[in-house]
Amino acid sequence: MRHGIHPVSRPVVFRDRASGFRLLTRSTVASRHTVEGEDGLTHPVVDVETSPAGHPFHTGASRPVDTEGRVERFERRHGTAAARR
Repeated sequence: MRHGIHPVSRPVVFRDRASGFRLLTRSTVASRHTVEGEDGLTHPVVDVETSPAGHPFHTGASRPVDTEGRVERFERRHGTAAARR
């Protein structure tokens, strides 16, 4: 590997803003904010919108889908099958 061309990799905490989930890993991401990690050291912190702790795919939670009225709206726009014959 050539020296001086690669970014510096260091421990960084990724924090889910919604659930408070924290993940300490190595990254090249820079951050001005810091937080004290579980190991007692201060690490840069990056806030993320979603993580496995809060994402519906990983938690098994599903969003409610409003299906009532979809058929009626379709039939109003395009007519019923009997009317199209």
